Amino acid sequence: MQVPVYLITGFLESGKTTFIEQVILEGNFVEDEKTLLILTEEGEAEIEPKLLEQYNVDVVTVEDKEEFTLDFLKKCRREHRPQQVIIEYNGMWPVSEFIRMQLPYRWELFQVVTTVDASTFQLYMNNMRSLMADILTCTQMAIFNRCNEETTDISYLIRNVKVLNSKAELIFEAENGDILDPGEDILPYDVNQDVIEIDDDNYGIWYLDALDHGERYEGKDVIIKGMVFRSKNFEDGYFVPGRMAMTCCADDITFLGFLCKSKFASRLKNKQWVRVTATVRLEHRDEYHGIGPVLYAKRIEKAIKPEEDMVYFN
Repeated sequence: MQVPVYLITGFLESGKTTFIEQVILEGNFVEDEKTLLILTEEGEAEIEPKLLEQYNVDVVTVEDKEEFTLDFLKKCRREHRPQQVIIEYNGMWPVSEFIRMQLPYRWELFQVVTTVDASTFQLYMNNMRSLMADILTCTQMAIFNRCNEETTDISYLIRNVKVLNSKAELIFEAENGDILDPGEDILPYDVNQDVIEIDDDNYGIWYLDALDHGERYEGKDVIIKGMVFRSKNFEDGYFVPGRMAMTCCADDITFLGFLCKSKFASRLKNKQWVRVTATVRLEHRDEYHGIGPVLYAKRIEKAIKPEEDMVYFN
């Protein structure tokens, strides 16, 4: 029988303990089975011992990263024989290291959930971007709590997560605990136009929206400016007009763009800037590992490199 492991990540005071307590009370994970809760940091909030006893939850604490090893987890398995495991993971420990970590026999990582204090998210992204990016890249669900309906820029939160992890499920909680509906994305251009021209400053927003909501652009014409990328692995007649983007830190730069088909592709040079007018089609491509936008060029013109050629998502 497999033992599911739930990894709850996030920085100190981001709401991890509150989320775990809520999960225990609602019985989503634990029900009547033996649950092992492993705590890797000491926060301000604590779960009531009576609640843990009532729901058959054993607690083990380890605060030294050097002690959080496979042998430690094997010992936990022998002593507690859990049927499911919840790990409240220290926000300063790279989640990617846990993802690569070997787990005890039959233990299987089932879900990674990240709690985020929406009021401090931008501060962390500005000052600890690499660590925050490591967390968000690995998560399957990000819960933004303490959202203020008037001041929290939900579109900013969405953009910064989706560029790192387009598949992450996002949940937004108001300060009173209510779930907020992010509603329709407010785009800085009119997606209902037959021809949608994307300004230089909006390239990143357009790329993410086309990635997640390609159906909005199916059959429509877009005008974008991008840098040419050609690869010997592309089929004849294909290239990618795109932009460089900072997704994590200065050392983590990614090229963002979609395949573009043109009979003039072979005449284009790598790193040449072009203005492309193209029709968007959704197609299954190996390069996308699934369905994604493919641009069918109607017109390609030489273009001047933008004054700010790097894409940012804040």
